[in-house]
Amino acid sequence: MKAVLEAIVAEMLEQKVRLGDALQEFEKRFIQTALARSSGNQCKAAQLLHVHRNTLARKIVQYKIKRNR
Repeated sequence: MKAVLEAIVAEMLEQKVRLGDALQEFEKRFIQTALARSSGNQCKAAQLLHVHRNTLARKIVQYKIKRNR
Protein backbone atom coordinates (compact mmCIF):
# COMPACT_ATOMS: atom_id res chain seq x y z
CA MET A 1 0.00 0.00 0.00
CA LYS A 2 2.88 2.36 0.77
CA ALA A 3 4.23 2.16 -2.79
CA VAL A 4 0.79 2.83 -4.26
CA LEU A 5 0.31 5.87 -2.01
CA GLU A 6 3.75 7.20 -2.87
CA ALA A 7 2.95 6.95 -6.58
CA ILE A 8 -0.37 8.75 -6.08
CA VAL A 9 1.28 11.49 -4.03
CA ALA A 10 4.01 11.94 -6.65
CA GLU A 11 1.40 12.28 -9.40
CA MET A 12 -0.61 14.78 -7.34
CA LEU A 13 2.48 16.87 -6.68
CA GLU A 14 3.23 16.87 -10.42
CA GLN A 15 -0.33 18.08 -11.06
CA LYS A 16 0.09 20.75 -8.34
CA VAL A 17 -2.87 19.44 -6.32
CA ARG A 18 -3.23 21.27 -3.01
CA LEU A 19 -3.03 19.20 0.17
CA GLY A 20 -6.47 20.32 1.36
CA ASP A 21 -8.07 19.33 -1.93
CA ALA A 22 -6.33 15.95 -1.88
CA LEU A 23 -7.43 15.24 1.69
CA GLN A 24 -11.04 16.17 0.94
CA GLU A 25 -11.15 14.01 -2.19
CA PHE A 26 -9.61 11.06 -0.34
CA GLU A 27 -12.08 11.36 2.53
CA LYS A 28 -15.02 11.64 0.14
CA ARG A 29 -13.94 8.54 -1.81
CA PHE A 30 -13.29 6.63 1.42
CA ILE A 31 -16.83 7.40 2.61
CA GLN A 32 -18.38 6.56 -0.76
CA THR A 33 -16.63 3.18 -0.79
CA ALA A 34 -17.72 2.37 2.77
CA LEU A 35 -21.31 3.29 1.90
CA ALA A 36 -21.19 1.11 -1.20
CA ARG A 37 -19.82 -1.85 0.77
CA SER A 38 -22.55 -1.43 3.37
CA SER A 39 -25.32 -1.10 0.75
CA GLY A 40 -25.94 2.50 1.82
CA ASN A 41 -26.39 1.65 5.50
CA GLN A 42 -24.88 4.59 7.41
CA CYS A 43 -24.49 2.71 10.69
CA LYS A 44 -22.57 -0.12 9.02
CA ALA A 45 -20.48 2.34 6.99
CA ALA A 46 -19.63 4.26 10.16
CA GLN A 47 -18.45 1.01 11.74
CA LEU A 48 -16.25 0.27 8.72
CA LEU A 49 -14.76 3.76 8.98
CA HIS A 50 -14.44 3.65 12.79
CA VAL A 51 -16.33 6.94 13.19
CA HIS A 52 -19.55 7.84 14.98
CA ARG A 53 -22.63 7.66 12.76
CA ASN A 54 -23.35 11.36 13.42
CA THR A 55 -19.87 12.25 12.17
CA LEU A 56 -20.49 10.21 9.04
CA ALA A 57 -23.90 11.83 8.49
CA ARG A 58 -22.33 15.30 8.77
CA LYS A 59 -19.60 14.41 6.26
CA ILE A 60 -22.16 12.97 3.84
CA VAL A 61 -23.89 16.36 3.86
CA GLN A 62 -20.57 18.25 3.73
CA TYR A 63 -19.40 16.36 0.65
CA LYS A 64 -22.89 16.18 -0.91
CA ILE A 65 -22.65 12.40 -1.20
CA LYS A 66 -25.72 10.75 -2.65
CA ARG A 67 -26.62 7.45 -1.06
CA ASN A 68 -28.34 4.57 -2.80
CA ARG A 69 -30.79 2.84 -0.50
